[in-house]
Amino acid sequence: MKKNNFLKAISFIQVLFFATACSFKNEIDSNSFCQKLKFSCTQNNKIIHFKTSQGDIEVKLFGKDNPVTVSNFLENIDNNIYRNQKFYKIINYPQIKFIHGGINPGNQFYAERNQTLNKTSPSIPLEIKFKEEIKPRYNYEIKTPYESKKLINTFENGSLAMVKSGKNKSSSTEFFFVTNKIPELDGRYSIFGRIIKGIDVLERIKKEDYIKEVQISN
Repeated sequence: MKKNNFLKAISFIQVLFFATACSFKNEIDSNSFCQKLKFSCTQNNKIIHFKTSQGDIEVKLFGKDNPVTVSNFLENIDNNIYRNQKFYKIINYPQIKFIHGGINPGNQFYAERNQTLNKTSPSIPLEIKFKEEIKPRYNYEIKTPYESKKLINTFENGSLAMVKSGKNKSSSTEFFFVTNKIPELDGRYSIFGRIIKGIDVLERIKKEDYIKEVQISN
């Protein structure tokens, strides 16, 4: 009898733990962040085209799941900040490759770009979306492996994410592609798009390669 009561208590604690880990209240919605960051907020899935020195890459952006991250990226494209910019860092592992692009804070153009656009913050909020929730979560990293199973977007071959600029912040300009699944990073980066055409082009990219321009499909 005591054993049964003990097992029931353990089960209750496990349920309580998972419920607590998954409970989260969004105090600020995407429109509030977009207004604060001074750009229009889109909630549509857009298609963009990276014109690179190795060929073209077509990417679907997850505007419905990551409206702040996608809206920020679209604004960057509209302002041509990625035109003629090199892929500044390539990390090769046996099973996966990371391809970094964008404007990092050490680049002179970064400061000039922020001054021109009247922006002072190098960060936007970390933005992730859970399957059973209507709104994304902001400035929140997953706490348990259990939570990662609830994410809408996880790292796959061709996933596009923003570089981190702090524990719960994303860079406003730097991004990276991956060439394989990497569950260890799920829920810790804003994954806001995935390659739908041109994965072979991505795999050929080397550090000396560059982005000619990025175009938004109508």
